[in-house]
Amino acid sequence: MPTQPASPPVSPASPPVSEDKISQNLKQIRAEAGFSLSRAAEVTGVSKAMLGQIERGESSPTIATLWKIAKGFHLPLTALIEDSSQPKVLGESVFRTVQFPGSIAVKIVFPFDPNLGAETFHVRLRPDQCHQSQAHDAGVTEEVFVLEGPVEVLSDGAWVRLDVGEGLRFAADQPHGYRAGPDGAAFLNMHHYRRPDPTG
Repeated sequence: MPTQPASPPVSPASPPVSEDKISQNLKQIRAEAGFSLSRAAEVTGVSKAMLGQIERGESSPTIATLWKIAKGFHLPLTALIEDSSQPKVLGESVFRTVQFPGSIAVKIVFPFDPNLGAETFHVRLRPDQCHQSQAHDAGVTEEVFVLEGPVEVLSDGAWVRLDVGEGLRFAADQPHGYRAGPDGAAFLNMHHYRRPDPTG
């Protein structure tokens, strides 16, 4: 009886980013900025009590809360959710998924690259799920490329339908959102941050 070729090994799924990692990242970011909890609350619009709970691992922050923190510190989202202890090697199971309570699942495809001023996520929406986001930091631009769809994107106050293989670039420093149909959706979501002017 001829032998069958062995199946290639399957890499285990990468575990999600833990609340402990978000807590550690926030504490490090605040320490590097030299901010007290009160000062951090002022710049982010997130209460001192909530920031303290996140740092102590007593609260699971929503994606909206993390975006407010990122905006207040003028940082990319991956600064808060990235597991910096993991190597960034393509082809290995190093990409992390963050499932926000009652919200979207976000997988880090490419963490923030300061040379490019960009980061990339894989976002999955449940059937008929709608996620709306407040304005990000000034100058942030997003791109959406649909992998499974269709997806509707809220941009400039209007919903735009995108089918599989279609994309849209839009200003994300204003309210925006994403909406799936009855079969759910998945898309790549690229964030581009305004790079500081070296001339000051």
